[in-house]
Amino acid sequence: MSEDRPLSSTNRAHERARLRETVRRRGPVRLDQPRETRLRLPRYDPEAFGRWSEGIARFMGTARFLVYMSVVIVLWIGWNTLAPPDWRFDPYTFTFLTLMLSIQASYAAPLILLAQNRQADRDRLALEEDRRRAAMQKADTEYLTREIAALRIALGDVATRDFLRGELNRLGEQIAETVESASAPPSPPRPAKSGGKPPRRAGQGRPGRRHPGADT
Repeated sequence: MSEDRPLSSTNRAHERARLRETVRRRGPVRLDQPRETRLRLPRYDPEAFGRWSEGIARFMGTARFLVYMSVVIVLWIGWNTLAPPDWRFDPYTFTFLTLMLSIQASYAAPLILLAQNRQADRDRLALEEDRRRAAMQKADTEYLTREIAALRIALGDVATRDFLRGELNRLGEQIAETVESASAPPSPPRPAKSGGKPPRRAGQGRPGRRHPGADT
């Protein structure tokens, strides 16, 4: 009995230490929540796995893969048909070959689907980027159109070279006429016009006509 007591106390100490370590790792224990018992899968890099699957899908879509697979199947069937019976590892009905092809097809389909999904995601991102760029180009084009229209309206109110030349010529002609009118002598005042003809004086004939005997 004296030997069982220290053993039980040691076991209790180890149990308490293990519980403390478990609580420290998992955090505080919540009594109002169920305990997690799900299986944790190993972590992996989705991007690396996606690139690897795309590489396999691209290789399976080439003529080289078809040639390699055809050569392997022909050699497999030929060996198990023409070789001695003791050397045949997959005799007729080729069960093992059928199993290998089924496994290859079962893995190829998900890999191809994964590659297609990644390509669809890239196409969607490229389409969104193209739409964004198209919207930006449309906005820039509309802005430039408005600016060009504003410049045309502003240029319509600006005096052009021909307009200035014509205005200067007109002002020069006006200045020349003003100078000429200022330098010319003043004209005599004209007599006021009356209603009747002025009376003729004695001995005054009509202008432009000579009297007879004026040359003598």
